[in-house]
Amino acid sequence: MTDIELVELYRKSGGMEVLGALFQRYTAMLFGVCMKYLKDREASKDAVMQLFEKLTTALHEYEITHFKSWLYVTARNHCLMEIRSRKGKNFEDIETAVMESDGQMHPEDSLELETNLGKLEKCIEELIQEQKHCVQLFYLQQRCYQEISDLTGYNYNQVKSYIQNGKRNLKICIERNG
Repeated sequence: MTDIELVELYRKSGGMEVLGALFQRYTAMLFGVCMKYLKDREASKDAVMQLFEKLTTALHEYEITHFKSWLYVTARNHCLMEIRSRKGKNFEDIETAVMESDGQMHPEDSLELETNLGKLEKCIEELIQEQKHCVQLFYLQQRCYQEISDLTGYNYNQVKSYIQNGKRNLKICIERNG
């Protein structure tokens, strides 16, 4: 029997064996569609079963002329709705203790940080006065270029240049000092 003949027979008889025969023809296709969208084997198996349950009522509601195409679109829409319903729910609770970084949980990291900060301070002192002043205002006091220009009397382009050159010189100095 053709797909449409099976759909009509199911509508008249309501027999689950008819629906099962029709569904069995397209189970592999449905699983493939669900895997394409959901990218999860178990979720795809569940979706195929949900689609089978949906067919029991949908075949009575809709006038279907091309069953395979209709089933494909129904499966795709079902998967897209599943993805939308998951949005924002794929997260894990992370205990705050795991996120702490006060040096008590990772003392070796704290020691390394202190060493690096010491190197950075030493390198900042080696910069020429203009670069040193602009870098400190920009990075340590979080001032913008215009504020630094107003505070120092340097024009905007000079401030930008001092910060860029200072940053480059800091990088070179830190790499040189290991």
